[in-house]
Amino acid sequence: MLREARVAVSVALFSLITFYFIDFAGLMSGDAANLLARMQLVPAALTASFAMLAGLAVLTLLLGRVYCSSICPMGVYQDAVAWLSKRVAKRKKRYKFGKAKTVLRVSMLAVALAIFLKFPLVSGLIDPYSAYGRIAANIFRPAYMLGNNALATVFMHFGSYTFYKTDVFIASVFSFAVALLTMMLVGYLAWRHGRTYCNTVCPVGTALGFLSRFSIFKIRIDASKCNSCGVCEMRCKAACINSKQHTIDSSRCVGCFSCMGVCRRNCLTFSPALPLGKAATAREGSPAAGNAVDGGRRRFLTAGVAAAAAAPAAMAGERAGSPTGATRYTRQHPILPPGAVSTDNMLRHCTSCHLCVSKCPSQVLKPAFLEYGLAGIMQPTMDFEKGFCNYDCTICSEVCPSDAIKRLTKEEKHLNQGGHVVLNRDICVVPTEEVSCGACSEHCPTQAVTMIPYKNGLTIPHINTEICIGCGGCEFICPVRPFRAIYIEGHAVQSKAKPFEEQKKEEKEIDSFGF
Repeated sequence: MLREARVAVSVALFSLITFYFIDFAGLMSGDAANLLARMQLVPAALTASFAMLAGLAVLTLLLGRVYCSSICPMGVYQDAVAWLSKRVAKRKKRYKFGKAKTVLRVSMLAVALAIFLKFPLVSGLIDPYSAYGRIAANIFRPAYMLGNNALATVFMHFGSYTFYKTDVFIASVFSFAVALLTMMLVGYLAWRHGRTYCNTVCPVGTALGFLSRFSIFKIRIDASKCNSCGVCEMRCKAACINSKQHTIDSSRCVGCFSCMGVCRRNCLTFSPALPLGKAATAREGSPAAGNAVDGGRRRFLTAGVAAAAAAPAAMAGERAGSPTGATRYTRQHPILPPGAVSTDNMLRHCTSCHLCVSKCPSQVLKPAFLEYGLAGIMQPTMDFEKGFCNYDCTICSEVCPSDAIKRLTKEEKHLNQGGHVVLNRDICVVPTEEVSCGACSEHCPTQAVTMIPYKNGLTIPHINTEICIGCGGCEFICPVRPFRAIYIEGHAVQSKAKPFEEQKKEEKEIDSFGF
């Protein structure tokens, strides 16, 4: 019964989290949906959500590592791969007890903690939620969109428009490669060895494993009934059951309950601490395991002192010729998502889960490569090749689980200046080809780009950087190719743009004085 209940909860949460990432139609929205990401441990730590952290800690101290078995999507993914391996191999999957790799586990946790406050991205590379988020956003989402387009084609053939076609694209080849490598590596470990990733690499698993040693409810072996048949050990994906010694390493047990369903003698129970009279027969761990943990604490301190932070590197700009001989513009700074506050705030909080990239309805967010340097690789940046940032849209700030993008109201978004407009008159079609255009002005929501008289009845763009919010409408629509005559230059620190009404009032006051 416990196993069936755990599987039901795991499948439900896994399905909801996965669909939350791949949902391009916005069917899942609101605070209730956002809770699926904010209940994850690393985002909760980054946002200093003490209530959520306390809840996860209490849950672990009460029931053990149920977070790893049901809440964490990467944990459920490993269980799905392990289940599939048994069906494909058409034979019983047999695991065996293995000693805890304490040095590796504690070292990974030490490195993650040492660089956590400075560069969460590096921790995000091994954070299970962020790693799975990149898999869902970069691999599952395009596949889901292809399936949607196939259904749309079939339904449209019969005159039904229940489904509609959408553009299928990969936001970043590098991020796709990282996501694919992660999925294959974790999948391979799960296929061959069960929960190896959780109990050797994952820092969240190690941290919760320490708490689970003190949990009230644990899976326990009644040695007076056990005949050491080893069936439970062969079903343990965490390799934490030593059937010969009648011990279970509770720091590695993920509470999948697979062992309890196969024991023919009912030796295994999920219960609180047994009375003292049975303490000698119902053991929870060997003295060797306790010594290993104590030694691990010393190694943790040593590794924490020795860990080094990643150093950012500057990105070199590329120069390319234009039809008029001008050089291609190179942004001095990438464009941060609205509400990101600053590059430093992004580097401190973003784990590159790519939820904002996946949920952006305008498709203007993409994973960076070296725009922010090495420290900010795969963090979101604005790109206006496929669209521009909707003036009233605040979705990225609503879904970000780590506060890398602060939540904005629509009114705050209207004045959030993440960049400013730059005009390159050398390649603008008005002076170079003497044709009428004005597309940039028509798509500017703040009138930061207006048209003023030029010559021969033509008008030319005039820019006002004080009221520009860097939405990219002008850059996206500019017809000049291969690169735009008007573009957005990003700001390292976002500021507040001057309201248009205030700007017009100042201009009238200046005019009244005759300046």
